[in-house]
Order: sequence, then C-alpha cells, then structure tokens
Amino acid sequence: MFSSLKVRDFRIYWYGMFVSLIGTWIQVMAQSWLVFELTHSAFLLGVVGFLGSIPVFLFSLFGGLLADRVNKKNILLITQSAFMLLAFLLAVLTQVKLITPLQIMWLAFFNGVVMAFDAPSRQAVVMELAGREHLFNAIALNSVAFNSSRIIGPALAGILISTIGVSGCFYLNGVSFLAVIIALFLIRAGNRPKGHNSNHALRDLWEGLVFVRDNRLILALMAVVGVVSLFGISYVILMPAFANEILKVGMQGFGWLMSCAGIGALIGALLLARLGDFRRKGDFLAGSLLVFSLSLIIFALSKNYFLSLLVLALVGGSTVTGVALINTILQTSVPDEFRGRVMSVFMLTFAGFMPFGNLIAGSVAQAWGVSTAVLLSGIVCGAFFALLNALCPRIREI
Repeated sequence: MFSSLKVRDFRIYWYGMFVSLIGTWIQVMAQSWLVFELTHSAFLLGVVGFLGSIPVFLFSLFGGLLADRVNKKNILLITQSAFMLLAFLLAVLTQVKLITPLQIMWLAFFNGVVMAFDAPSRQAVVMELAGREHLFNAIALNSVAFNSSRIIGPALAGILISTIGVSGCFYLNGVSFLAVIIALFLIRAGNRPKGHNSNHALRDLWEGLVFVRDNRLILALMAVVGVVSLFGISYVILMPAFANEILKVGMQGFGWLMSCAGIGALIGALLLARLGDFRRKGDFLAGSLLVFSLSLIIFALSKNYFLSLLVLALVGGSTVTGVALINTILQTSVPDEFRGRVMSVFMLTFAGFMPFGNLIAGSVAQAWGVSTAVLLSGIVCGAFFALLNALCPRIREI
C-alpha cells in the first residue's frame, strides 16, 4: 500500500508536504470563519473563494510551461517560500486588528497567483521523485496526505481558534511551510537540468493545448474535472453558512462537517493505494461520479446533522477517487515533455474553474439559500456525467 514511500526522495517530500498541508487547512478554516465573522455574508465567502482561485485560471498554463522548461524543485522552493510570507502577513494584520475583508481578498488573490505556478510543478514532479513504476501509488498517497490534512486541519482549527485565536492559526500555517522547504533542500530528484529549447514560449504553450485538444480521451477527462470543479466542489465555501444557519451546530460542528468530508476522502485515497494499478478504472470512475452527484443532492436536502456528516464522507470519498484516477490516467498517458503543460491544463480545469463555481454558488446561495445552491450543483453534475457516459463510452473502457 505504501510502496512509493520506499523511494527516499519521494518519502522526504511527502512528509514535508503533509505537514505543510495540515497548516494550510488550519488557515483555510480560520480564514473562512474570519470572513463570515466580519461580514455574515455567504456571497462574500464566494467572492474570497473566487479571488483565491481566479489566478489559477489566468496563469496556470504559464506555470505548466515553466515546469517543462525550468527545474521543478527550484520553482517549488520559490512558491513555498512565497506562501509562507503571505501567511505571516495575514497573521500580523489579524493580530494587530487591522484586517479587513478587502485585505483578505487581496491576500487570497496573491495566494492564488503563487498557486498558479506552484501546482503544475507539484503535480509533475511526482514522476521524477517516485518513478513511473510507483506513480499510481504515489498519486494515491498524495491524496492520502491531502485528505488526512483535511481531517486533522479542520479538527485542530476548531480547537486552535478558541485557544490561540485566528491570527495564531495563520502564524502556525506560516511555520508549517518550513517543513516542505527543508524537504526540498534535502531531495536530489526534481532538479534535473533542462535541455535547450529554442521554441518560443507561446509556441510551446500552444503545442501543449493542441496535444490536449487532439486527444479525445484526455479532453473528456478534463471536462469531467472541469464540471466537478465548477459545480461540485463549491459546496465547501458554503459550509460556514450550513453550520450556522441550516444545521445550527456552530464552529465546532463546522469543523466536524469538514473533517467528515476529509475522512471519506482519506478512505477513498487509501482504497486506491491498496488497489494499485487495477483494471476497469473507467467503471470505478463512473461509479465515483454517480455517488458524488447523489451525495451532494442528499446533503442539500438534509436537515439532520448526523446524516449530513455521513453524506459528506461519501462526497469526500467519491471526489478523491474520481480526481485521483483522472490524475493518474493523465500522467501515465502523456509523454514526459508534455507532462507539465498537460498537468497545468488539469489544474486549470480543477482549481481554475473553482473561482467561477464559488461565485455562482455564493450568488445562488444569497438569492435562494445555501441548500438550493448545493441541490442545483448535484443535479447539474449528475446530468452532465450521465450525458458524457452516453457520448463517450471509451471512458468506461479505461
């Protein structure tokens, strides 16, 4: 189940990133709570989410181009250091009580700019760190780290906000980036010198987009990720409103709602790691997408806290199995020279579409309520997945 951790460089990187991700989730929870506390607006929760993700939409293709031209390790050292400085700035502004919703929006935007250049390299470097034979397991274990942090981070945030305060959570996140920065200094892979490339940057960028466009399977998988990002995952930014207004469980309940989604995602990631490079991935993917859509609909209609916890676990599990499978299929089916650019398109559709989904969800929630917003999301996702399954049966043959 943990075969990729036997590879030294990937093991060091994985542990460092895991610590950093816990800090990131603590900040995500604390920042969402701070925004809602300052504004009491579901719409502004959507705006902050929009500003934090729109740079990925605008710049991630250039981040992928850079990953194919420059040493990925050096890119990650710069981006992780930038994340750390932004976390400390948010902490200081909050501690001295100068923080405003506008400042949070600007900082969210700058974090998004850094993410646009960080994410393609972080996705593409896995092959160099773990090797092709361990790639499926490495991607599954990256999902384990991400989703374990979704359990630990929100649970800790609920305790830490009441003990060290919101600013303390931001300071803690800043310190957590040291773990991955130190790991990057220790690893040897991911620092391969690039061969000379005489092509113009925009020509290379266009070649990557043409490669994706001409591969119908890759294009279909990107469409799935785009719809999940645009309509499905936006339920996360509405969680503070669900906790307060629908389920009436407060900050502690908010933490448990997010943690249950993380628990389900962790179980899904561990399942993928255990299965290894199995056959019939397409059927597994189709099943994950069906469970995801139905679970969103049930969650939107639920007024019972414990049922909501259970359904969010299903949402989390089906999300990670679907997205991790697509990630693996993409990375194993593209030539090395296109990997950074293809993964930048993956990040464009996954994280880049999120700002529009957050804005749509926030607007619908403001007009018709958070339950209606999530209900419509589940219906749209289910309808699209059913249509794609009929129009592109090749996905089921993977």
